[in-house]
Amino acid sequence: MFIQIRIPHITTNVVVKRTPRRLISYSRCHAFPKVLADEEFQVKSKLQKLREQEILPFSAFLTDSFGRQHNYLRISVTERCNLRCTYCMPEEGVPLTPTSKLLSEAEIVRVGKLFISQGVDKIRFTGGEPLIRKELPSIISQLSQLNLKSIGITTNGLLLSRYLTELLANGLTHLNISLDSLNPKLFEKISRRPSKAWFKVWEAIEMAQLSPLKELKLNVVVMKGINESELCDFVELTKERDIDIRFIEYMPFTGNKWDLSKMVPYNEMVSIIQQKYPELKKLDDSVHHTAKAYQIPGHRGKFGFITSMSEHFCGGCNRLRITADGNLKVCLFGNTEVSLRDVIRSGATDDDLLSLIGLGVKRKHAKHAGMMNLSKMENRPMILIGG
Repeated sequence: MFIQIRIPHITTNVVVKRTPRRLISYSRCHAFPKVLADEEFQVKSKLQKLREQEILPFSAFLTDSFGRQHNYLRISVTERCNLRCTYCMPEEGVPLTPTSKLLSEAEIVRVGKLFISQGVDKIRFTGGEPLIRKELPSIISQLSQLNLKSIGITTNGLLLSRYLTELLANGLTHLNISLDSLNPKLFEKISRRPSKAWFKVWEAIEMAQLSPLKELKLNVVVMKGINESELCDFVELTKERDIDIRFIEYMPFTGNKWDLSKMVPYNEMVSIIQQKYPELKKLDDSVHHTAKAYQIPGHRGKFGFITSMSEHFCGGCNRLRITADGNLKVCLFGNTEVSLRDVIRSGATDDDLLSLIGLGVKRKHAKHAGMMNLSKMENRPMILIGG
């Protein structure tokens, strides 16, 4: 539905979507009460850690009602992609937003600078496939000159060999490459694109490993009956390569036909890997971690598990998202959004924008819904959110 928000000189309609009450009731009354109790404890534990840290000056606009300070911004620069991965893109495709309704280069840079001025020191560009956006090197160049510790992209790697040198020269420091299989034929099944594309991705990975990047990660969405048999093959990559493998639990988004039977939970993945590598070692995780980190003693690289479904990490969340069409999402799984684009194009000042951003951040919940409720909630397809 639409609500009207008034800030000085600006009146804008803001899209607000709410979870149906019956789903909330289901969550409270029926969905794994012990698990939910454990999740509440985890949230409180992490929030307590945050509150016990030395309090440093930070923007009130980017601090939510639970004291979480959001210094990490993910910006989607396009809805288009040159792959059609089953977990991300609905089989029938998605209706694309007209280019005129996407944030322009100047608008992206303005929003980025505004967030940086409030304490954001880490920005990642996503899509769709961000390298399809021709202005991306210029956007990175403009923002990398500011007070950022990290500026990265998440890419499927198909175009990376062509652009990596330019991106590095313009200030790119961190890189995530999505690769869900080491088997070209299985890659074809998952991505719905010819297997020859796999070799372009692998070429890009090899090139990135030789580059001066501060960090290189591989993202692997693990799906039961499809690629969980490759877990140990990916771990083996860390033996001689300084690389970080991220195994991601299969997550429900509109149109990806998520089913609990297709999800391989974190503990099961660890068990599979432990059968081959009984010596695997758990590493320490930061308060703001998104992955539970592990390493095989003697291996150069490491690996981790993004456990959004089985063991959420909402208590330490420091992330905000801007969609390609200019909406602020304070939670990946939340279906409430605020349009920054419309306010910008109505003539808003930076102070106006900050007021609206602050309202959105203050609405952020302590944690996202449980996975069974998420599977029933209306949300964007992943490709229209940005990874």
